Amino acid sequence: MPRVVTVALESLGCKLNQAEIEEIARGLAEAGYRIVGPDEQADIYVLNTCTVTHVADHKSRQMLRAARRRNPSGIVVAVGCYAERAPQELEKTAGVDLVVPNSRKDSLVALLGAVLPPSAAPVPGPYRMRRSRAFVRVQEGCQNFCSYCIVPYVRSNVRSVPADEVLARVKERVALGYQEVVLTGTEIGDYDDSRVDLAGLLQRILDGTEVKRLRISSLQPHHISDRLLALFRDGRLCPHFHLSLQSGSDGVLGRMKRRYSVAGYFRAVEAIRGAVDDVAITTDVIVGFPGETDAEFEETVAFLH
Repeated sequence: MPRVVTVALESLGCKLNQAEIEEIARGLAEAGYRIVGPDEQADIYVLNTCTVTHVADHKSRQMLRAARRRNPSGIVVAVGCYAERAPQELEKTAGVDLVVPNSRKDSLVALLGAVLPPSAAPVPGPYRMRRSRAFVRVQEGCQNFCSYCIVPYVRSNVRSVPADEVLARVKERVALGYQEVVLTGTEIGDYDDSRVDLAGLLQRILDGTEVKRLRISSLQPHHISDRLLALFRDGRLCPHFHLSLQSGSDGVLGRMKRRYSVAGYFRAVEAIRGAVDDVAITTDVIVGFPGETDAEFEETVAFLH
């Protein structure tokens, strides 16, 4: 009997990366590979890399080298945003055999099949990773080009997953027993499929599935609307908003090329608080942005208070 080909997978960075690694795992399992834990020895190791900071780059290289030490005769694969931005750097990283950028990530199962084909029968039915929540990609790509962000350069192809396909994915996750589904994307608030926006997509999921908890990932202040907030009367929508601030100074926001003002951010927060009971609002703040003055820093501190 032929030996089963095993694959270990890990992911760094955002929820979108997590959703993608789950999609990759399902594709590999359904092709006949056996998925094992990331710390186990495996015939193939796949890391979905992040490149949002130099620290993420360093951690990606570190994890790839560790995978090579753990799997001296295995195939080590780097995919994702770092692989998109600087494939030549990863090709020079000790022990990396294959570099697959975002633009070719959907072909990964076929690429691996050409190098080391599976030797087992595909798993019957959809594959479930060992988690209580599932991440579902509904959108990817960004064209905002904030002055500090590399994402538009590594995820420049903006597209929304068709609403019918999202609905089918959520139903599949529910059938597999997931208690919570997280909708994620690069700019999920920009979701647009034949005039179905994010609020319309959420309504279709709530009406058309038996999902127990539905959570949305990061939004921008200008994505908040009365129509979106009204949906949170349905208790299945988790009352949590991650709303990026980055700075409490309009001067810094302008240099960051953000698409909102401090006043606009405040209005969005007040609208959320007024519409959603017991809501949690989380955020990100960048301090020490190039050119930021002491006075601008104090503006941010005062706004947060």
